[in-house]
Amino acid sequence: MSPHKLHTSGNERDTININKETVTNGISTDFPGHFYGEDGSFSLEQFRKDLNIKVHYNRQSDMSLSLMGVDASIANAIRRIMIAEISTLAIETVFVEDNTSVIHDEVLSHRLGLIPWKGSKQGIREFLQEFKRGEPGEDPFANTFDWNTDENDPEKLYHNANVYAKDIVFTPSGRQAEYFSGEDAIRPSNPDILIAKLRPGQRIALEMHMHKGIGADHAKFSPVATASYRLLPTINIMQPILGEDAHKFQGCFPKGVIGIEKVTRQEAAIKGSGYEKREGEDKAVVVDAMKDTVSRECLRHPEFQGKVKLGRKRDHFIFGIESTGQWDSDELFVEALRVLKKKCLTLEKQVVFMAR
Repeated sequence: MSPHKLHTSGNERDTININKETVTNGISTDFPGHFYGEDGSFSLEQFRKDLNIKVHYNRQSDMSLSLMGVDASIANAIRRIMIAEISTLAIETVFVEDNTSVIHDEVLSHRLGLIPWKGSKQGIREFLQEFKRGEPGEDPFANTFDWNTDENDPEKLYHNANVYAKDIVFTPSGRQAEYFSGEDAIRPSNPDILIAKLRPGQRIALEMHMHKGIGADHAKFSPVATASYRLLPTINIMQPILGEDAHKFQGCFPKGVIGIEKVTRQEAAIKGSGYEKREGEDKAVVVDAMKDTVSRECLRHPEFQGKVKLGRKRDHFIFGIESTGQWDSDELFVEALRVLKKKCLTLEKQVVFMAR
């Protein structure tokens, strides 16, 4: 780290200060008229220039990305939409024909309702699921049991001893077969979810109606296990931290946040840098502030007083998105933007109508 960067703290307006026992500069000031002589009005061109999205990792079930250059209200709107306003499928109604298992009907129905499902994205957007009753006498959910008295393991002793999510049979109705067939058929996100355990003489036979809904109606419709964000931590080393203090400083942070480097000859030769005659000594440098949990541990030690400044970037949001399986994690973020755009268009029409 070059000496001139030691005193660089960035734009103070964009940083929330994390002090030993307080948090300051937490109020947003980016609105017209707050600072004398500055316009501060919204500019679409400036918004486009500041907006930036960076994906840190992207897996089918979870992803992490940074949304930069937006206000907290926008980031929070996207988070809330992912939790409560993206349509998914869930079992809404259960018609129990026969249940002689040890699980009560109400508990069994509740377990079935919480199973996450997946299927055709186009079909999910365009259809509400309907259930087609079987022919008279047809029982697709019946289980047949026999047992081998030479075994002690229930999995081997009984056939169909465990009822899993994969045992649920989806029966399309009408044109649903055009959208939900083959790889796009409605099926559980995790086929090995255990629903119940049965023993000889016990039986579960039931029908389920699946509906399309949103998390605002019931949590079982929410497509995410977790959708959260945090502000990017900032760590500014104001004065050199050297020798044993550097290693102690490193231990105040999670692994990978602070690194140890050697003071170079060039740094030691610069007067006023704090590195004079310290060539070859260990110094603390910031490696990856994103891994920091902002524990403030370093602020509790007197040897670091005035040498470090902690904060959080006001307009840098690090999202963590975990999908339950019906949508891929990256699709959830894009779908949330689509819903937000639709809301904005609706609001625009209302504002235009009010102005007439």
